Amino acid sequence: MTTATLAEVPVDTSIQIPQLQSDPYAVYRRLRAEAPVVRIPAIKRIMLTKAADTKHVKENWELFSSDDPLTPMKRAFLAHTLMRKDGAEHKRERDAMAPAFKPRVIKGCWQPLYTQVAEEYVGRLPRGETVDLFTDLAAPFAARCLTHLLGIPEASDADMIRWSQTLIDGAGNFGGVPELFEKSDKANAEMDALFDACAERAKADPDQSALSAMVNADDPIPKSQIYSNIKIAIGGGINEPRDALLTILYGLFTNPDQLAACKSDALWDAAFEEGVRWVAPIQASSRLVMEDTEIRGHAIAKGEVVMTVQASACRDEDLYDDPESFNIFRPKAPHQAFGNGPHFCQGTHIARRMLAQIMLPMLFDRFPNMTLPDPEVVKFWGFGFRGPLSLPVTLN
Repeated sequence: MTTATLAEVPVDTSIQIPQLQSDPYAVYRRLRAEAPVVRIPAIKRIMLTKAADTKHVKENWELFSSDDPLTPMKRAFLAHTLMRKDGAEHKRERDAMAPAFKPRVIKGCWQPLYTQVAEEYVGRLPRGETVDLFTDLAAPFAARCLTHLLGIPEASDADMIRWSQTLIDGAGNFGGVPELFEKSDKANAEMDALFDACAERAKADPDQSALSAMVNADDPIPKSQIYSNIKIAIGGGINEPRDALLTILYGLFTNPDQLAACKSDALWDAAFEEGVRWVAPIQASSRLVMEDTEIRGHAIAKGEVVMTVQASACRDEDLYDDPESFNIFRPKAPHQAFGNGPHFCQGTHIARRMLAQIMLPMLFDRFPNMTLPDPEVVKFWGFGFRGPLSLPVTLN
């Protein structure tokens, strides 16, 4: 196909950010059918909603770079993070943390430690009362587990949760609101001070954590990048397991037959995979186009930024029957909830163990008759990250 025969990318000015935050799946469903490659002026990007296209872009990093020039991430994190790097540079920083994510370390260190954390946090839930699992379990559990993995257990749950949201707000501050960057600057200063102390401890007494692996490496990456690696993990490592846990629980509560099957046959792994497919915790990513190219017959010029919507890819009718429904019994099919290609989420296997093998079975073992009194009060929200804003359950 020659350049002359390529079509221009259609433009959709009707799609606005508030709509993508409140009800993106209706938008994605329409776009998959009508305009799977479309320019959205509100987000200054060309949106891709079909699974084949999002997979193609993520796997071809030389043509589609992670270094999106439109994102305020560098300003929010005060660093050029590995999330915006490719090739050898990205691999070196990713590999620096890799020892903490090895299967034997997950099995021998993190699984027993996370089980202890889960027992403590589930154990303090009040039987017979109605509580919000967002604030009372999912967020603090994710935060506490992450402090151990990263090597900063001195951080409080509240600080971890606040830092995570502050970094996310800053990285999404496309309007350049000064107050959001003031908050992220303050959070960066707090984190740097803590990391300085934790790094000294890790040098004196090495452990299995990511920070220890990085500061004790034979050829360590620069301190600025060690700290930005930890901050990236804080930014996403709380939201992903938190939102996935709440989404899975909502899916099970609103499908009693599936919940019954999970409890009787221990189908927690299936529930995990279906939950993250149904509502991907991280919904979209951006890539900078490095050379003139084409997608589905549309001309994409060098310098454009495309957005791969993995949330839409995970509901692509080409791959799934009735994709809008939560169904743990559906035939196994690969999903893109954790991305793919070089930037595939490093914490995927840890998240599976945290939720499918530890938290979900433990929670229903302690509260076998736990119920969601009013599903209508549960509201999902978010464009970049997405999950329930609350999950009020009665603990029986």
